[in-house]
Amino acid sequence: MSEAYEVLTMGRIGVDIYPQQIGVSLDEVTSFGKYLGGSATNVAVAAARYGRRSAVITRTGADPFGKFIHTALRGYQVDDAFVTEVPSLPTPVTFCEIFPPDDFPIYFYRFPKAPDLELTNSAAEVAAIDAAGIFWVTVTGLCAEPSRKSTLDALKRRNRSGITVLDLDYRPMFWESREQAREVVQQALPYATVVVGNQDECDTAVGTREPAQAATLLRDYGVDLAVVKQGPRGVLAVDAKGSVEVPPVPVDVVNGLGAGDAFGGALCHGLLSGWDTEPIMRYGNAAGAIVASRLACSDAMPTSPEVDALLAGSPHAG
Repeated sequence: MSEAYEVLTMGRIGVDIYPQQIGVSLDEVTSFGKYLGGSATNVAVAAARYGRRSAVITRTGADPFGKFIHTALRGYQVDDAFVTEVPSLPTPVTFCEIFPPDDFPIYFYRFPKAPDLELTNSAAEVAAIDAAGIFWVTVTGLCAEPSRKSTLDALKRRNRSGITVLDLDYRPMFWESREQAREVVQQALPYATVVVGNQDECDTAVGTREPAQAATLLRDYGVDLAVVKQGPRGVLAVDAKGSVEVPPVPVDVVNGLGAGDAFGGALCHGLLSGWDTEPIMRYGNAAGAIVASRLACSDAMPTSPEVDALLAGSPHAG
């Protein structure tokens, strides 16, 4: 590693197997596309689209899907140096159904256990975490050992240096209960400088879905910037300067599953650029809208000119 990474993410990876037919149940779908997936991975891809030096710490199986992941990451200019194999476990695959504008059932195949939950912090990974401009972790990485301990140890070691983002990314199927998740998440919150999540995820973190109250409670943990995604109401962001609420960018939705990760990549880009909070939120909303207008997640991540064009009102951005 000749230079520190601008964005280093840690967490879920896999292969998205998405139907080519929209509005059709999986039992009737006849063809699928194969894409790189996983929230932490998609954020690294999204950041790389803006020219950011990006990498992801995660693990795959020793199988053809694992080989595909390495090839895909390199194609997106994301460093795969910290993507290692767990020979005893298969690379996860994820299926979804696509019923626009707001129904996208998702089916995770992470059995008997996902290799990305076998994370341990190697010396090289620790050095990269310490040096990264942004270190991004997800709540999914806290759902099982040894990933839980590795994620918490990394957060504690970094100790709010630089920009440390906790993506609330709560998936009920990965936890025994919301209460169990809340207990673990609250161990991580004091070490994050930025927290981002939707209203349901905020409920898991701090026990309320009300955006302003959730942001206040997150800030009480020492978080510098609390970002609450409110769906059709847009995004609420609260920092030391106050709060801003930014409406969503209208778009014809094809698949909404990758929009949050696109927002995350744009958030990283804006933070590294030193922008004020409001323009970061507008940029993130536009990036998310572009991805929502497309089928895939990683493949759909926009470039700066695409986001700029959408913000400028161009009909060619989506």
